[in-house]
Amino acid sequence: MAGGGAFEPGAVAAGFLLLLLPALALAGRGRTLASVLRGGRVADRFCTCCLAEGLLGLAVSGQTAWRGTTMASVLAALMSVMTVIRHTRAEEETGRAELVGACAVGRHALVASAVLLAAAANLLIALLITGGLAGQGLPLAGALAFGLAVGGTGWVFTGVALVSAQLTTHARTARAIAAAALGLAFLLRALGDAANVETLAWLPPLGWAQRMRAFAGERWWVAGLLAVAGAVLVAAAVLVAAAVLVARRRDLGSGLVLARLGVTEAAPSLRSPMALAWRLQRGVLLGWSVGFAVVGLLFGALAHSVGDIAGDNPQLAAVLAAVGGAGALTDTFLAAELGLLGLVAGAYAVQATLRLRGEEAALRAEPVLATAVARRRWILSHLAMALGGSAVVLASGGLAAGIAHGLRIGDPFGQGGRMLGAALVQVPATWTLAGIAMLLFGLLPRLTALAWTALVAFALLGQLSELLQLDGWVRDLSPFAHVPRALGRPLDIGPLLWLGAVTAALLLAGMTTFQRRDVQGG
Repeated sequence: MAGGGAFEPGAVAAGFLLLLLPALALAGRGRTLASVLRGGRVADRFCTCCLAEGLLGLAVSGQTAWRGTTMASVLAALMSVMTVIRHTRAEEETGRAELVGACAVGRHALVASAVLLAAAANLLIALLITGGLAGQGLPLAGALAFGLAVGGTGWVFTGVALVSAQLTTHARTARAIAAAALGLAFLLRALGDAANVETLAWLPPLGWAQRMRAFAGERWWVAGLLAVAGAVLVAAAVLVAAAVLVARRRDLGSGLVLARLGVTEAAPSLRSPMALAWRLQRGVLLGWSVGFAVVGLLFGALAHSVGDIAGDNPQLAAVLAAVGGAGALTDTFLAAELGLLGLVAGAYAVQATLRLRGEEAALRAEPVLATAVARRRWILSHLAMALGGSAVVLASGGLAAGIAHGLRIGDPFGQGGRMLGAALVQVPATWTLAGIAMLLFGLLPRLTALAWTALVAFALLGQLSELLQLDGWVRDLSPFAHVPRALGRPLDIGPLLWLGAVTAALLLAGMTTFQRRDVQGG
């Protein structure tokens, strides 16, 4: 049963990107990161990474692997989460699990098939990464470290997804729980690196993966690759066992946290498509906004300490002097973090836009459209939540970062407004992702997962294109490459207007194609 939908287009594309990532690391062999940083604008992307581990003397292949391990591990974790929940909780929610359960299969067949499928996918990724890198002449130890780091992290989050699927009734909520766990892991690792607190960085699985240090002097003395991989597998096995135990204590189709019954009659305010869209998406928007505010507070509080860290690193200070001095390091740090927040906000824009497809596939859109509600009004209500919501979450993160940073330097209002404006500069790029999702919904509704593939591709281009000296037209494929920096220099609104025009064209094309096609259920 799991094999039927295991390799959706988005998952396949994400897998290929995972395989391409190690190959990209080969492009920079023989150059050091310090020489790359002296090239100019790339310092905006990489200076914060250097603060944590002092990697300036490493070859670019080692530095790329250092950053690429986290990125690839996050993608593997997301693949595992989506795959497991797709074949467990989503199957129960749609009723297909009950049909299968009526046959001669065990109660835990869904869990077992999902675990085997995710485990096989992560093992395949690890083997292909190892073989691909070793086949290019790179050391086998580094290749094995990279492969085990990525596959092992995906295996851990297989267990996280299984537990999430047992806690709630809806697949959407289960994905949100697992994504929150992944976000917390990323945040702990980032804070541990930025604050130079090694213990904090070792807590999440992403920290284990990164500290294998593929092609950067593998830390065999820590525990060895096999011991680390074994710890990852043991942690995942514990989570899987917990999921099985939880499954024995609930009914098919339900979760440990039961859904509340709704009222018999809708409130008078719930009489428009916009009110319905708000009701459906307000919880998600609130969760994203709170999460961005927390992350913004943490990064804002850390920003003032970045200059102190640079002052203690003569090699970094020399590089910074070559690219403009350490005085702008705080702004560089904040700009880099806002760029990361903009990319993550793109995930909210895609998620909120694809709620249209979720309502259509669940056959809830057709009863709404059977009334006097026009298709255009229904679409615009959800697009308002996607576009307006992405601006709200970015504003919450930027404002929180500015206030936290301002409190440390004695200017909370000034820095709050400054960071709020800098965060909103990222909005047009996130809207472009909403436009891509809308176009896919209207034109290819069964391939809307490709919108997530676009987000992953833009993330890879943003992280690696300048370091690997890709052609300009390749870099320009990402809308985030056109976002001007709003801190420490005058703002150029030209690229923002172009991004707005592209977004408008994508949205209009998606709306037009949806109005000309039939409503398609799942």
